[in-house]
Amino acid sequence: MKWEDLTTVEFDALDRTIPVFLNIAAIEQHGPHLPVATDALIGNHFLDRLDTVLGQQVLVLPQVKVCCSRHHLDFAGTLSVSHMTFLAYVTEVLNSVVHAGFKRIVVVNSHGGNQAIGQVLVEQFGSDNPGVTIAMATWWTLARTALAEISESGPFGVGHACEFETSLIQLIAPEKVRGPIPDGKHYVHTYEWAEGDMLRGAGGSVYRSMKDISGGSGIVGEPSYASPEKGQRISDAVVEQLIAVAKTLAPGTGPRP
Repeated sequence: MKWEDLTTVEFDALDRTIPVFLNIAAIEQHGPHLPVATDALIGNHFLDRLDTVLGQQVLVLPQVKVCCSRHHLDFAGTLSVSHMTFLAYVTEVLNSVVHAGFKRIVVVNSHGGNQAIGQVLVEQFGSDNPGVTIAMATWWTLARTALAEISESGPFGVGHACEFETSLIQLIAPEKVRGPIPDGKHYVHTYEWAEGDMLRGAGGSVYRSMKDISGGSGIVGEPSYASPEKGQRISDAVVEQLIAVAKTLAPGTGPRP
């Protein structure tokens, strides 16, 4: 169910233990071939599919499109808010969800720049609301095992406007993909202990802007490996995991003993 499609009378009849899902996304540059709405399109796609499969077993909140993209501001078209603005805004949205009586919340993240502040959100909100279960799932970490079997581009091939994101937009909105798809692997190396991508976590982190990481291309990875067929496989893998999350949080269920 979509939150905004219901009437207030229909809300009164809902089981308040239904899990509520919120996508946090981004409006930011995605190289020369993908629209700035890429992360929002991807996040919306996953939750639309979840809603289609589970229907009245889940409640999907309106998407938060503009989030934390300051590291992309070297590129035209990027919109961003500060981490503190994001934290305050999303917290207040979720306060309304809890005020309405719902107790199980999943934040689904579709943008790398939201991961750190998203974790702060979960820890702070959970501490302030001890009767509420709140979790966050970033799509490429949630389905990492299956996605590793799909990727063909090797280390640093999946990062931003890459094999995965390009494949997903080719599936979701092929008319929005501008050709030709850029060739080659786009990644500027840094300290070995700070290197990683969507599938391979780094041992540590060092700040670099997207312009620095991409060498000015706005791409991190190898989009030439993309295809709509691969996009379907990625989508299936992620949605399968989201369904599993929803079912573990469904009414009458709880954490593993």
